[in-house]
Amino acid sequence: MQERVLKVLEFTKVKEQLIEHASSSLGKEKVRVLIPSTDFEEVVRSQEETDEAAKVLRLKGNVPLTGIYDIRMQIRRSAIGGVLSPLELVQIASTIHASRMMRRFIEDMVEQGIEIPILNEYASNIIVLAELEEPIRMAIEESGEVLDTASETLRSLRSQLRTKEARVRERLESMIRSSNAAKMLSDAIITIRNDRFVIPVKQEYRGHYGGIIHDQSSSGQTLFIEPQAIVQLNNDVQAIRVKEKQEIERILVELSGKVGLFESELGTIVGVLTDLDFMFAKARYSKRIKGSKPKMNNEGIISLFKARHPLIAMDEVVPNDILLGKTYSTIVITGPNTGGKTVTLKTVGLCTLMAQAGLQIPALDGSEMAVFGQVFADIGDEQSIEQSLSTFSSHMVNIVDILNEVSFDSLVLFDELGAGTDPQEGAALAISILDTVYKTGARVVATTHYPELKAYGYNREGVINASVEFDIETLSPTYKLLIGVPGRSNAFEISKRLGLKEKVIDLARSHVSSESNEVDQMIAALEASKKQAENELEEAHDTLRQAEKLHKDLQEEIVTYYKEKDLLREKAEREAQAIIEKAKQEAEEVIRELRRMRIEKKADVKEHELIDAKKRLNEAVPVSEKSLNNESRKQKHKFHAGDEVKVLTFNQKGHLVEKVSDEEWQVQIGILKMKVQEKDLEFIQSEKPKVQKHVTTIQGRDSNVSIELDLRGERYEDALLRVEKYVDDALLSNYPRVSIIHGKGTGALRQGVQEYLKNHRSVKKIRFGEAGEGGSGVTVVEFK
Repeated sequence: MQERVLKVLEFTKVKEQLIEHASSSLGKEKVRVLIPSTDFEEVVRSQEETDEAAKVLRLKGNVPLTGIYDIRMQIRRSAIGGVLSPLELVQIASTIHASRMMRRFIEDMVEQGIEIPILNEYASNIIVLAELEEPIRMAIEESGEVLDTASETLRSLRSQLRTKEARVRERLESMIRSSNAAKMLSDAIITIRNDRFVIPVKQEYRGHYGGIIHDQSSSGQTLFIEPQAIVQLNNDVQAIRVKEKQEIERILVELSGKVGLFESELGTIVGVLTDLDFMFAKARYSKRIKGSKPKMNNEGIISLFKARHPLIAMDEVVPNDILLGKTYSTIVITGPNTGGKTVTLKTVGLCTLMAQAGLQIPALDGSEMAVFGQVFADIGDEQSIEQSLSTFSSHMVNIVDILNEVSFDSLVLFDELGAGTDPQEGAALAISILDTVYKTGARVVATTHYPELKAYGYNREGVINASVEFDIETLSPTYKLLIGVPGRSNAFEISKRLGLKEKVIDLARSHVSSESNEVDQMIAALEASKKQAENELEEAHDTLRQAEKLHKDLQEEIVTYYKEKDLLREKAEREAQAIIEKAKQEAEEVIRELRRMRIEKKADVKEHELIDAKKRLNEAVPVSEKSLNNESRKQKHKFHAGDEVKVLTFNQKGHLVEKVSDEEWQVQIGILKMKVQEKDLEFIQSEKPKVQKHVTTIQGRDSNVSIELDLRGERYEDALLRVEKYVDDALLSNYPRVSIIHGKGTGALRQGVQEYLKNHRSVKKIRFGEAGEGGSGVTVVEFK
């Protein structure tokens, strides 16, 4: 990509925003060198990385990417025998720790069942270097100070040093607390000069303490003297400090040597952390601009839905739908310079560069972007003072370069093509340039205010006109792109609104050709028709949404009605059964009482009369429908092929086709054949001799509803609408079971169909088809 194009389309400003979201200098450096890729596979991979990182941020909120340093120079120096400073070693340990935390973070998500294959691949490349991190942590603290625990020798030396320093301080304190000290010392303190303990002595008493003068105050009135009495003690302290320094140097040499041994592993860790930081920087930036992952293609197709310019505030920018590369390869945006055309041009170009750089774009889900071999742009006022070129000449220099390099896989953006010269010649040049680029097969978006180019879009196949809507009432552009509608001049309307006299406007109109007036009227009519069509489409969508909601509500009401009906019937049967049981108990009590009276009072009541009375009581008990069904099932019938039967499990009538086994029959219910256990069959007494039928129909709202619905080849939304209607028809036709053929494919349609069926109140259960039924390409539905 040309550096000038990246600057003109403001891709450099996008990188400036992106760099703010990197966690380390490594990630920032990778952002600085980021340029859009022209390799399709690389772009797809980069988009998948960004999307996976965005998924993690949605689920986890943040990632442990702190404490990462650029340690590449330290690694190299240690590998060739150099000695690293304590702070450099701390940075190495911190980076190792960050890599270990990041690996654990990714592994935890994988264990939770979160699908992150790219991050998992990165994590597998991170080598845990606890054997290097731990010694550094034990030897050096975060501030860079070497700890006593670094070695036993260092611990011993520092213990001796503290003892010696305490003895020096003790001797000096005895001096400054003496009776003469107040007049001889400038201040009763102990200080350090040249790493040796001294006291501040007034100039006139310099000879009293003897020893060595190390410094004096700016006025010369105070001398910092090391008294002769502690010179040897200070010498002892210095000797221990030299040994301490030597031991620290030895420790640093040893740790640096260990770092050198892991040069390759540390290089891999730095590389992985750089890529991870860059991935999550892109994901955070996507969240900032409310971006989405575009579907990438290498066919030159751009489909942007509600696309926004990422550098304009979201509360100010107007989103637009921009389609290019399918039915037309060139868009010519015409109309006066009222704003919005250049923004649209830059939005297309910038979204293309962002997508090819692996960044998500500020547009709705479902947007599609192409990978172009080159992006060319001639935008803005590029007058060259250095080369003494006019605006027109500067534009022509760029256009000449574009025409020399453009090819079929290029995206070309022209802003105000042909401007800066005579209108007639400029329009002719613009048409010629567009024809030349069009013939190469490149994708083109051009803006112009020349009215001659309005006809260009109508006279060329693969070219379409567009304009930016202008509100006459507010005298300002709405920035809404109107594809298919050329721009028109609003000069007369604006002048009228601003108070120009009608007779002046009429006079101006008389100077405009009738053809131009007719074209403007045609454009105005097109704009009005398009606006009306959009309003009607929105109303239709609203009506459809209301109808769908009403349909869903009615469906829920029907299911609730049948549920309540069944519950009320069961409740009534239970209450009736309770009354019957109570009556039976009372009758039994009466019979027992009569028997007792017969025995005790020798009443003349025969036993068979009591039995007859009890029988009459039992016969008087009402029998529920359920009881009758149970009773009828007890009546054993020898089934034969052709018998009319009721399948109790489905509460459906059918006839027997043939006996499959000792306990099973093949039953035909309508056009559906199935195997049924004999115990689940109930013989239906027929008034007429039955003739075995091979095909029967199930009466319903639509007598020719199939028991299968084939969705293969359907679009996702259309398929779900067909499933919804088909389920309703099948229920009205009293089908107990149906099959929906959705194919295997990517699984998206299958998942959508099954999600809908799972939430349907009338669906009892669903399953995949068996081997002979189509396997996982078919979903079998059983209704309640």
